[in-house]
Amino acid sequence: MTATRLIILGRQGSGKGTQCGRLVENLGLVHVSTGDILRTAVEEGTDLGRRARVLMDKGDLVSDELMIEIVGERLAKFDVLKNGFLLDGFPRTPAQAEALDIILSDLGVSLDRAINLDVPVDEVVKRMLARGRADDTEEAIRRRLELYESSTKPLLAWFKKRGLLAVVDGLGSEDKVFERVIAVL
Repeated sequence: MTATRLIILGRQGSGKGTQCGRLVENLGLVHVSTGDILRTAVEEGTDLGRRARVLMDKGDLVSDELMIEIVGERLAKFDVLKNGFLLDGFPRTPAQAEALDIILSDLGVSLDRAINLDVPVDEVVKRMLARGRADDTEEAIRRRLELYESSTKPLLAWFKKRGLLAVVDGLGSEDKVFERVIAVL
């Protein structure tokens, strides 16, 4: 069986975390989240990790260029090449998707699918409010979702144009949603 290479997308509160866990467990994929990649690169003291640490210690965001390098470094590791990956939190823009395409091409592999867990805005707002976090006011949630929408639309279009986008209905039980995700693979 060949390794599967996936990206998961979806609004906050769409169930990405739950479905990531299930995909990793059932398909043996390596869950590659940008936060984890950054922390690991910093902990391992790689050149890229040291460069990222300088920015992070100052409270600056890691640049696209550096993030692309760090993702490329992680995707080239043996466990990912052998088992495939589920990329979470990257890419966030069409430019990052283009860079990912080049990284994968250089590794001699390609992306299998970009899965977008589609849950209506009102439902994700309801789910996020139910978590009861202090910073999760309805106004703040809706503002974050608007930012997500505006930045993600071009990315979804990029994947769709290349025949890689699978939109999965994220409503229903965890099992039902997982069945839909597996069906698009």
